[in-house]
Amino acid sequence: MRKANIAIVGATGMVGRTFLKVLEERNFPIENLYLLSSKRSAGSKIEFCGKEYVVEELNEDSFKREIDIALFSAGGSVSKKYAPIAIDNGVIVVDNSSAWRMDKDIPLVVPEVNPGDIDWNNGIIANPNCSTIQSVVPLKVLHDAFKIKRVVYSTYQAVSGSGVAGIEDLENGIEGGENKNYPHQIAYNCLPHIDVFMDNGYTKEEIKMIEETKKILNDQDIRVTATTVRVPVKYGHSVSVNLEFEKSFEIEEVYELLRDAKGIVVTDDVKNNIYPMPIDIEGKDDVYVGRIRRDYSLENGINLWVVADNIRKGAATNTVQIAELLLNKIE
Repeated sequence: MRKANIAIVGATGMVGRTFLKVLEERNFPIENLYLLSSKRSAGSKIEFCGKEYVVEELNEDSFKREIDIALFSAGGSVSKKYAPIAIDNGVIVVDNSSAWRMDKDIPLVVPEVNPGDIDWNNGIIANPNCSTIQSVVPLKVLHDAFKIKRVVYSTYQAVSGSGVAGIEDLENGIEGGENKNYPHQIAYNCLPHIDVFMDNGYTKEEIKMIEETKKILNDQDIRVTATTVRVPVKYGHSVSVNLEFEKSFEIEEVYELLRDAKGIVVTDDVKNNIYPMPIDIEGKDDVYVGRIRRDYSLENGINLWVVADNIRKGAATNTVQIAELLLNKIE
C-alpha cells in the first residue's frame, strides 16, 4: 500500500484533532500531511507522529498541490464552499458535516455496513450522523437476516456532539454557571431538542437519523422514527433501538449474529449488571450492544441498547476507515 498525501480541514477542532489521533493509532501511511483551519487558528502548531506541523489558513489555493484525500470537519458551510474546490484539484473529500449526506449522488458510508458504496463517489464521500453510524452497524446485520420493517430510535446523546461549547455548558452548569450553547441548562437535565425544530415537529437531528438509516441500508421501505435527546454526559452516545422484523427469529440467533459481526462488541450479562455505558466506551472504536431482549408487544420485535464514542466511531474513526478504503483504490 503506497503512502498518501492527506489534508485535514478543521485540524484544530475536536474532531480534527481526533482525526490525527486515529490516523496515528492506525498507522495510516502518510507521505505528506497538510493541516488546514480558520484564520483564527492558522499558525498554531500540532504534533503528529513525532513531527511538528504548522496549521495553515484554509483558502482557495490550499488544494493546488498533490493531495490524495482531504478529511473535512469544519462545518457544512465550509464543506459547501471548499469541497468542490478540492475536487476540481483532483482531491477526494471525506466530509464529516451534514452538507452532502442526503445528496442522491454522494455515497453515505459506514465501512462495516456499505463499503462498496465508495465505488460510485464523484469526489465526495459523506460521513453519517454520529448516532446513525453506531445504530446502523448492528441494524445491517439484523436486516440481512430478518429484514427490518420498522425502527424506533430514542437517543441519549453526549454534549461533545455539540463540540467544545457543549462540554463548556455542562461544566459551567455543574459549577452553577450559565449555559451559552443550549437553550436550557444541560447539567442535571435532559433536553429533548438536538438541532433546530422542523415544521413537522421533529428536530433536524431526528430527520437525519430517519433518512440516513434508509440511505445507508439502501431500503426506502423501512419505517423509521426517532426522538433525540441531549444528556449530561461528556462522551459517548447511547441509543435505545426498537426493531420490528418481517421474519421470525430466536433470541440466540440475534446474539450469535451480533457477536460474530465486525465492529460490534456484545456486552450483555444483566445478572451481573453488565451492559454498555458511555463511561466505559470513551476512546474506543467499536459499537457496544447490550440489553438485547424480545419485544413481547409485537410478533417479531426486539430491543437493543447501543453505545459508542461519538467523537471516535461516530466521527473521526469512521472517516479514517473510509479513507483506508479509498487508499486501497488509489493507484
